[in-house]
Amino acid sequence: MATHAPKETPIIWSLAFMTYRAPVRDIAFSLRHAAGFDRLSGAFPDADAETVQAVLDGAGALAGDILAPLNRTGDLTGARLENGVVRTAPGFGEAYQQFAQGGWNSLAADPAHGGQGLPKSLEIGVFEMVHAANMALGLCPMLTLGAIEALAHHGSDRQKALYLPRLVSGAWTGTMNLTEPQAGSDLAAITTLATPDATGGWSITGQKIYITWGDHDVADNIVHLVLARTPDAPPGVKGISLFLAPKMLVG
Repeated sequence: MATHAPKETPIIWSLAFMTYRAPVRDIAFSLRHAAGFDRLSGAFPDADAETVQAVLDGAGALAGDILAPLNRTGDLTGARLENGVVRTAPGFGEAYQQFAQGGWNSLAADPAHGGQGLPKSLEIGVFEMVHAANMALGLCPMLTLGAIEALAHHGSDRQKALYLPRLVSGAWTGTMNLTEPQAGSDLAAITTLATPDATGGWSITGQKIYITWGDHDVADNIVHLVLARTPDAPPGVKGISLFLAPKMLVG
C-alpha cells in the first residue's frame, strides 16, 4: 500500500515568496480625510504635504523591501538562547539598524531629545505598514515608543537626559515588564518586590514572564520598565510602582 507524506512544501513555498505592498495611498487618504491631518499644519510646520508623502513612501519601501522578506527567516529559524544571550534570526539585527538609522524611531518624539517632532498620526500610519509587514520585528520599536512616552511624562530630568536620546535614536530599546505567572491582566495580583538598597537605588525580586523583546542582540542596551511593589505599598493596583531597570547599568 502506498503512503504519502504530508504536503508541507506549499507552506514553505508561500513563505519563501511572501511579499508586502504597503497601502501608501490608502494611508495618506485616511490621514487627510479621516484623521483630519491637514488641520494640524499650523501646529506642525514641518509636516507639509511633500514631507508627509516622502515619509510614507519611505516607510512603504522599508516595510516591503526590508521587513517583509524577513518573515521566512523568522518563522524557520527564529530566536535562540546562546550563552545566556538571545540571538535573533539572521537579518533581524541588520534590519533593525536600518530602521533606527533611518530615523523611523524618532518621528513623533520631542526634538529636545533628538526627535523629529512630527504628528503622532503620521507615526501611526508608518507603524501600520511596519507591523503589517513584520509584526515580530515591529514589536521591538513599538515597545520602545511606549518607554519613551512613559519616561517623557514621568521620568526625572536626569533620567530623561540619560535615556531619552538613546531610546529616541534607537540605539537602545525599551520593554514593559508587567505579567507574572499568577498575574496576567489582573495587575493587582503582582508580587514582584522592590526594596531600597544602600546605594539609593532599589533591589527588585520576582518573576516576570512573556516579556516581548525582553532580551536580544539588535541594540546596545535594553531599558526595562518594571512594575513592582515597595515593602509598605497598599494592596491592589494603588500599591504598584514603576521602576527603570536597564540591562546594562549606565551613569
